[in-house]
Amino acid sequence: MDERKNLKSKIHSVLIESREKITINGVDDVESFDENNIILIVNDELLVIKGFDLRINKINTETGEVFIEGQIYSLEYGESPKKGLLSRLFK
Repeated sequence: MDERKNLKSKIHSVLIESREKITINGVDDVESFDENNIILIVNDELLVIKGFDLRINKINTETGEVFIEGQIYSLEYGESPKKGLLSRLFK
């Protein structure tokens, strides 16, 4: 039963429209952003969005929704930013 709760808490969605608009649900925080990169924290993991002329149009902190526009080149998931250097070295 606990496993189901953990799975539900880790659900997020990404909707990309014509590589120009992206809607992401389940965002915990915005780590950083500029016109070429947006780094989000989603379920304690990094989500890096790369592109050109990227803009965050709307953030809803209550629902965890982020709306982004611009030319989207790639999305990449990474490790949690909360893990320290030692924990990453000794996996």
